[in-house]
Amino acid sequence: MTDRWARAEERFRQREAERRYRRNDQAWEDYDDDTTVIPRYTDEDHEEVLAAERSRRAAPQRAERGEPRRGRPQRAEEAEPRRSRGDGLGGGRSGAASARSGRARSERGGSRTDEERAESRSERRRGAPSRGRRSRAASRKAAERKKRRRNLWLIGALFVALFAGAAVFAGMKVVKMFGAPEDFAGPVGPLVVVQVHPGDTSNQIAEEMHKKGIVASSEAFFQAAVRNSNMNSVQPGYYAIPSHSPSTQAVTALLGKSSRVGNLVVSEGRQLHDQQDVNTGSRKDGIYRKIADASCVGTGTNQKCLTYDQLDAAGAGADLTALGVPSWAEQRVRDVPDRTRQLEGLIAAGTWDFDPSGSPEQILKQLVSASARSYESTGLLQSGAETKLNPYQTLIAASLVEREALPQDMGKVARVIVNRLADNQPLQFDSTVNYALDRTEVATTDTDRAKRTPWNTYAMPGLPATPISAPSLNALRAVENPEPGTWLYFVTVDKQGTTLFTESYSEHLRNIEKARQSGILDSGR
Repeated sequence: MTDRWARAEERFRQREAERRYRRNDQAWEDYDDDTTVIPRYTDEDHEEVLAAERSRRAAPQRAERGEPRRGRPQRAEEAEPRRSRGDGLGGGRSGAASARSGRARSERGGSRTDEERAESRSERRRGAPSRGRRSRAASRKAAERKKRRRNLWLIGALFVALFAGAAVFAGMKVVKMFGAPEDFAGPVGPLVVVQVHPGDTSNQIAEEMHKKGIVASSEAFFQAAVRNSNMNSVQPGYYAIPSHSPSTQAVTALLGKSSRVGNLVVSEGRQLHDQQDVNTGSRKDGIYRKIADASCVGTGTNQKCLTYDQLDAAGAGADLTALGVPSWAEQRVRDVPDRTRQLEGLIAAGTWDFDPSGSPEQILKQLVSASARSYESTGLLQSGAETKLNPYQTLIAASLVEREALPQDMGKVARVIVNRLADNQPLQFDSTVNYALDRTEVATTDTDRAKRTPWNTYAMPGLPATPISAPSLNALRAVENPEPGTWLYFVTVDKQGTTLFTESYSEHLRNIEKARQSGILDSGR
């Protein structure tokens, strides 16, 4: 009787539990959860997942031992045989204990088991992953989100640092652009020589000024230069300007005529050394004297200049490379009998600029090298096929033409030289006689012409030992390409420079008489 009441009570409690916690599975099946929100993962969820996993793995062993599965209450049909067996083995007391145990299990886990079973069926229908797999995926995604947030913070911090650096740099540029550039306030320092190259812009000149320590900044000089329209008239060359100058004063000094230094003008036919005119007694400054005057830097007691004697000594040096002698002239220069005249003709006629702050050897090398390039520009190294003259001989012949002829007659005089050399006749030029004399004139005496020197073409055949003057490029071109003709003689017959040419010696004598009658051949000695 008691067992029947216990079984009836058990069935009643089971029906009440199923009715109370029953869930509409059809409603859950119709619910479409499309949310992508990942449930928050906690340690409690992890423990629950582990417990469920352990229970699933232990289920087969419990089944073999005859133990009921945990988490799901037994149905009445399943529990009944066990109670019957209990009745036979242990009496009513055992059955009652078994019933009470079943009720306790039903009360403890029945509701939760139904929910889990319904949820499992719904997930299987939707193809959703198990709760354990979903929890692990959520954990991984949470870690990835944390890593992404950390990377975003790092990238953001980097961009902020770069932006701040760029802002600081741009600010400095703006301040430098619109702020007043650095400038000297004075007083000025010693003079400094600065070079303006051909084609230099105001900005390039400003950089050179700053490099030499003349101005405090190139920006200050440039701003002062662009405000002065006379900057367009600055010529290439060397200028002596005080160091530590305010920018406006540096511009003014650059434009001043007195600041130009190292500017040399060599006239056509000028010789290295000074000469004295027989008739007037005046001194004709040589090239060394001209260089000495152009080398002066400063004024008054602070002026510094090279001397004539310093240049003369430097020009006689044995190191021809240090003097800039070109290779095509080196051997003949080395054989010159008078070392003080070895650079004759190697400084060409024209306007030259040199750095006056250099040594005498450096200045001569600068002038000789520039002159060699000028000579070579005429085709000197390729000439000689028709004249049979090498480059140095062509230069010597050009110096004779420069001293003997006016520009309109240079081609004819060059032809006379070539024709006489070809016939092995002495040139007999008065200019070669005068070259070795301290006092010179157009006319020469019999005594002068009789003096045997390495340059006197009356006393020896062929060309002089060196050029006798600085030839112009026109004279050089005339020798390179002489005017066609058969002339062997020429003489200037008046003070206006009229020159007569002939191939007949008797006619030449008559022309000389005309020159005597005009007084051009009268000697002042």
